[in-house]
Amino acid sequence: MRILVTGGYGLIGHNVVKRLKDQNHNVYIVDTKTNYGIIPQSEIDYLMNERAHKLDYHLHYNTDIANTGPIDYVVQTTRPEVLVHMASFPRQKVVNANPQWGADVMMRGLINLLESAKAHGVRRFVYISSSMVYGDFTDQVTEDAPCNPQGQYGIMKLAGEWLVKDYARRTGMEYVIIRPSAVYGPLDVEDRVVAKFMLTAMRGETLKVNGAGETLDFTYVDDAADGIVAAALEVGAANDTYNITKSHSVSLLQAAEMVVGIVGRGSIEVRNKDADFPSRGALNIDRARAKLGYDPKVDVEEGFHAYYNWLNNSIYWNPKTV
Repeated sequence: MRILVTGGYGLIGHNVVKRLKDQNHNVYIVDTKTNYGIIPQSEIDYLMNERAHKLDYHLHYNTDIANTGPIDYVVQTTRPEVLVHMASFPRQKVVNANPQWGADVMMRGLINLLESAKAHGVRRFVYISSSMVYGDFTDQVTEDAPCNPQGQYGIMKLAGEWLVKDYARRTGMEYVIIRPSAVYGPLDVEDRVVAKFMLTAMRGETLKVNGAGETLDFTYVDDAADGIVAAALEVGAANDTYNITKSHSVSLLQAAEMVVGIVGRGSIEVRNKDADFPSRGALNIDRARAKLGYDPKVDVEEGFHAYYNWLNNSIYWNPKTV
């Protein structure tokens, strides 16, 4: 099967591409390897080279999805049966700081892809949304729960879901919407919670916990990638929305304590909750289990250990150099 993956060199993206390649699909990557100002360019270059080496792969288009003509050329040239759209701004604070740029990528880019998918016969469009669309929620929120996003990232992700559904309704194209949560794992050193906690502890510095009682449904990257691959390939997955998470909430304080225990360094400071972020719990994954055969296998402590082992054995991220 011919499959186009936007954001194919991202943390989740390169794992999705690897699985699809291993199943002998013809996979094409669109990724500009953009830094978004989160970490130094030297670090993003290292990450991208490592991910590319893991894939041993060169069918890559360095194309900005917000540019209508070039991205249409890619879709027309590759003629994918399935388009997995993962390219996005990485998190809430980055979008809040760059709303116009965020809208270009998350809205204009999505519409460009949907128009190209319509024009060139894409059969299924897989859209990677976010648990941020729910806003505040407690444990075991289902896909049918009301969505009340807080902040531009969640708002744009929810608007993206509506756009995908509308194009599917008008064109007959299949859609699948995926809502992941707090994904982490090897080859991630971007500015997300687990990465920030781990690197701070490895430096022997203080982990800042924004709200001791705040929880997240931390999801190991291998589990998230398995769910997305199933969404792309399973016949019965079409025209539905799926939570793809571990379905187990862990408090930020517990996560920080776990990291300090694993690393053997660092201290913890509890601060007030970050007002930019909603309060979240665990997501219900019964629908994904039933229709995708999704079965997340890596618990949080095991995943944290795996991530630390990768960091500790990486030449670039060895604690002597961080």
